[in-house]
Amino acid sequence: MSEPVNAFVLADSYLTLHYRVTLLSGSAAGSVFADTFTGRPGTLQMGDGQWAPAMEAPLVGRQEGEAFSYEIPAAQAYGERNPELLQRVSLSLLAEHGGEDANFQPGDLVEFSAPNGGSYSGVLKELGDDWALFDFNHPLAGADLKLDVSILGVL
Repeated sequence: MSEPVNAFVLADSYLTLHYRVTLLSGSAAGSVFADTFTGRPGTLQMGDGQWAPAMEAPLVGRQEGEAFSYEIPAAQAYGERNPELLQRVSLSLLAEHGGEDANFQPGDLVEFSAPNGGSYSGVLKELGDDWALFDFNHPLAGADLKLDVSILGVL
């Protein structure tokens, strides 16, 4: 009987994996953004937009059972921070999206409805008398990343 052959990751594979995303730059350098090694593994549908393409590229061609690390510069991961995505929103608009009795605090992630029917999220940075300052950048924008990956299964 022959040894089972481990599957290789393709551009459209469905993966079960453990991963850790560590920020290498920015104000939170050294902090861990996500870590499944301490709990249940994650799943990833390659090519589905769950991860930035440059984060997925090093997985292609890897074999089930492999564990490895790689680094991605900010520009290739989630882009550089865009100062134009720091925007003030009226408190009336905030109440419209969260309800009149909502009690938002700096650091809260708030979801807004887009005119096209979609949605977008921003992190509340500061509250003024009649405005709230939101950061609509991706939470990982501007950060170089290190990924530690262990591929558990490939479909």
